Amino acid sequence: MSSSWSLEVECAVSAPRLFKAAVMEWHNLAPKAASDKVVSAVPIEGDGKAGSIRQFNFVPGSMPFSFVKERLDFIDIEKCEVKTTLIEGGPLVIYLESTSSQITIEPKDGGCVAKIVSTYTPLPAFEEKGIDMMKQECTGLFKAAEAYLAANPDAYN
Repeated sequence: MSSSWSLEVECAVSAPRLFKAAVMEWHNLAPKAASDKVVSAVPIEGDGKAGSIRQFNFVPGSMPFSFVKERLDFIDIEKCEVKTTLIEGGPLVIYLESTSSQITIEPKDGGCVAKIVSTYTPLPAFEEKGIDMMKQECTGLFKAAEAYLAANPDAYN
């Protein structure tokens, strides 16, 4: 049986900049903007469009797993919307049978709001407290991108 969680993260940068930095180019930006969590990130397959796969490798001890691989299932750059599926690593196999997310970044009050909806199918070892951790990490990553963009006003325009 599938379940879901949702989260909204407000940021003081434009929706297109945050979408480009925190979603489309996150594999390039994460090791700089979130170096306490992401040691490296690499495209595995594809050209960054729907169907592409990328891997994020985590700093040892910063996460309860060493890497995740995600597939970009749907991308609408004009609407700042993406759908992804976790295909390997992370909580898969131990805690989750499957998980996918939809991220939409919308303009709001001179900045934007990132809206995340994640749908997952839990395995027996799953614990609800894992959802809180995922929300905290997700918020932290968007805030890291926001801080990078504020400090680098010419980046990702």
